[in-house]
Amino acid sequence: MIFTIAARELRSLFLSPLAWIILAVMTLVFGIVFDISLAAYSQSPLPDGATASIVPGLYELAMVLLFFIVPMITMRLFSEERRNQSLPLLFSAPVSMTEIVLGKYLAVVAYLSIMVVTLTLMPLSMMLGTSIDFGLLFANIIGMVLLLGSFTAIGLFMSTLTQVPALAAILAFGALFLLWLLKLPAYWFGENAVSYLSIASHYENFLKGVFSSADVMYYIVVIALFLVFSVRRLEADRLGG
Repeated sequence: MIFTIAARELRSLFLSPLAWIILAVMTLVFGIVFDISLAAYSQSPLPDGATASIVPGLYELAMVLLFFIVPMITMRLFSEERRNQSLPLLFSAPVSMTEIVLGKYLAVVAYLSIMVVTLTLMPLSMMLGTSIDFGLLFANIIGMVLLLGSFTAIGLFMSTLTQVPALAAILAFGALFLLWLLKLPAYWFGENAVSYLSIASHYENFLKGVFSSADVMYYIVVIALFLVFSVRRLEADRLGG
């Protein structure tokens, strides 16, 4: 049932012009930045490896874009159901809240994964002219998948809190921005418990090609936590309704 819900949600997502516009714009931006990075690399007198020179910058750009894009994609997941007063119908369906939440979550992750595939094809094209550091590339890919999974879980939860999609987007962006700001104390006081909570700090390790189980667990915990929050919120609505 989870995959049935995910397929239906993904199909609904692609019926929206916004989904296609976002993919087109992101592909264009990635393509332009990739071309500029490739030109700069080819003209550098003492260049680093092609992968180290180009890939981290592309995936760092993807993180910045996701800060704005994920709230736009997730804002309607539940807030629109609440606004249209269709949540009672959802609650009466013979499926659990967990299945509904996971179905909608997987639909958005699948959509955003298209962006990851498109992004990854660009550095892979360099194989035609140079060698690729696949370890660094795979670390960036894994980091990106975990990051977008975390962003999606946070955005989905914010969508359960309100019936106004725009407000859900603002709440999601605010939460993501706050989690990014937590990295700032590290610049002044060194690594500490506060900076460890930053969603960006863990991603930076993947950009460097550092694969740490602690970073992986951080994102898994964030994803699980906000998905559980979403389920609990909807269950409270159902019991209260």
